[in-house]
Amino acid sequence: MKINFIKETCLYVSDLHNTRAFYEGKLGFQLINLTEGRHVFFRAGKSVLLCFLSEATKEDTHLPTHYGSGKLHLAFEVPKAEYEEWKRKIKSLEIEIIHEEPWHDGFLSFYFHDPDGHVLEIVQEGMWD
Repeated sequence: MKINFIKETCLYVSDLHNTRAFYEGKLGFQLINLTEGRHVFFRAGKSVLLCFLSEATKEDTHLPTHYGSGKLHLAFEVPKAEYEEWKRKIKSLEIEIIHEEPWHDGFLSFYFHDPDGHVLEIVQEGMWD
């Protein structure tokens, strides 16, 4: 049996409109679904980013609950040739880059926060291949 990749991942957020403004408005992710008072979903390449108001899903009975808290980490892979462009874009949006890391074989990544304090990372394609 083989896993191709993580199809979707989930963040718990405090405000759906701030989350949408950040991920769709600033990062350019495609909106898939917004359900007021519950969740907002985005397409991120071949993956899906699920953002839930955790309290709203705490008592779900139809699906397993999507309830949690705390700051999480996600890494988004970009083509190596677009890495510097992404860094410029993030800076131009007045989003603070909190760290840049040189990795093995000359790969780079940088970190920044979303509105809920989750740690986001841009990594160069091929880094974990």
